[in-house]
Amino acid sequence: MVRLSDIGWTDVTSTTGFASHVLRQLGYEPRVTVLSLPVTFASMRNGDIDVFLGNWMPSQKADRQPYLDDGSIEVVRPNMTEAKYTLAVPAYLYDQGLRDYADIAKFAEPLKRKMYGIEPGNDGNRMMIEVIKQGRFGLGGFTLVESSEQGMLAQVERAYQAREPIVFFGWQPHPMNKRYDMRYLTGGDDTFGPNFGGAVIHTVVRKGYLQQCPNVGRFLRNLSFTGAMENDLMDGILNRKLAPEASAAEWLRINPQALAPLLEGVTRADGSPAGEVAGAAAKAGARNLESFVSGHKIPVGRVIGDAIGHAQANWKPFFDLVSRVVSGSVDGVHALLRALPSWLLVLGAGALAWLLQRSVPLVAFTVGALLFIMNQGYWAATIETIALVTVATLAATIIGVPLGIAAAHRPRLYAALRPVLDLMQTLPTFVYLIPTLVLFGLGVVPGLISTVVFALPAPVRLTHLGITAVPRPMLEAGEAFGATRWQRLWKVELPCALPSIFAGITQCIMLSLSMVVIAALVGAGGLGVPVVRALNSVQVDVGFEAGIAIVLLAIVLDRLSRPRDKGTAR
Repeated sequence: MVRLSDIGWTDVTSTTGFASHVLRQLGYEPRVTVLSLPVTFASMRNGDIDVFLGNWMPSQKADRQPYLDDGSIEVVRPNMTEAKYTLAVPAYLYDQGLRDYADIAKFAEPLKRKMYGIEPGNDGNRMMIEVIKQGRFGLGGFTLVESSEQGMLAQVERAYQAREPIVFFGWQPHPMNKRYDMRYLTGGDDTFGPNFGGAVIHTVVRKGYLQQCPNVGRFLRNLSFTGAMENDLMDGILNRKLAPEASAAEWLRINPQALAPLLEGVTRADGSPAGEVAGAAAKAGARNLESFVSGHKIPVGRVIGDAIGHAQANWKPFFDLVSRVVSGSVDGVHALLRALPSWLLVLGAGALAWLLQRSVPLVAFTVGALLFIMNQGYWAATIETIALVTVATLAATIIGVPLGIAAAHRPRLYAALRPVLDLMQTLPTFVYLIPTLVLFGLGVVPGLISTVVFALPAPVRLTHLGITAVPRPMLEAGEAFGATRWQRLWKVELPCALPSIFAGITQCIMLSLSMVVIAALVGAGGLGVPVVRALNSVQVDVGFEAGIAIVLLAIVLDRLSRPRDKGTAR
């Protein structure tokens, strides 16, 4: 087994897939794990990862150096010398005068004081966050929106089509250089290095691996890539939706001459001559049932992708309107909370706890929890999270409660809704983050819409349960007194169903809060950002601090939203 790390960048995914394909044909069993850069190096130190093909230098120098110093990793060779990595802009914005890091601040208003990065914890993100903290280039008031490579590119696509200003991370090799007419900014030599962040990509292995597996070591010493080769491999992955190894197999079928230098001095895993491996996977696969069935794939994904593309192209005004309404709602709540002094918010939360629950211990816990969050430095992120949860809960309640009432009165409607609700609850949240990201771009809007989709089944189901559980004699009594349908709903059904409805709203709040980490992946901000950043950079202290802040906030919201038990002393 050869254990490789993929940090999620398409160029690293393509090179890792290429190496995996060749190793598989040589009789090895490659196992690729998607990890962040710091986790990759930590895993190599622990002996859990053998090979990493994406060590970009000099931008990853700070991440790599401690592991070189303690001897836990070894650099094999440069595998790519034509790389670069720095901030970039579309050509139309470059022509308007944004050509250097120092020019970004001049376009602060059109840019909405935002720049777009990739995954939280990435080395480039960390460097730009430090630039912003230091206020260099006049960027002190800017925000770096962290998401992922594909999330950033989705935002670039939206801006490019509308010819809107945007500053984002660009690098070569990558198909973005062909897809967009883009320019790299000057002035970042002290941050990303000279020559537009000119980089050399190295192959790195864990300590002792070259001696333990000399045959794989010879292959790794031979392995190198050109810019054109990587662009072709990435094009197969990004544009033709091929798996990384399938893209590698296709490229080798077209370029069989490239294989001989890679296999010089290399044997199969059993020691026999390497021979010809290009296209071997396709020939072997044609003989089994799995390949036959998958070769006649039902185009489910393509149909959905085409539908999303059609909606994006033809319903843009509608999605822009929804985006403005949603972002305006969240921004309004956030601005209101930020305008209030922090001490007033803490005291207000304590007063609300007393009014709702009449519990002195709860008041003390609420005030203490918020002060602890403030002490740990997560107050601003907590305010963002509260704004997101508040708007998401209101939206889910406004939609879910009437829908639950209607479903309770119309069994056929509930029968139709039930599989949809099951799908909303069981479909991985990352799946419906994708279309919302494409349609609405990075930011709070896709995060909030995905949160509402995830939380909506709770108020629908529990409202339906509460209404259908109203005792039949009470309904008959209402009818006997001549109550209309609406009077029966307001004076009989809703009062009886109120505990169940409140339970649904409480569950909605908890489900919304559970989405904060996932929403952070599409640039929604809040307490999820430090959690994801800590995960990607192996910062145990930051992870626990932010995690405890989320737990405390969840407990406070849960206790405040529960109906008060009047018969229990607290």
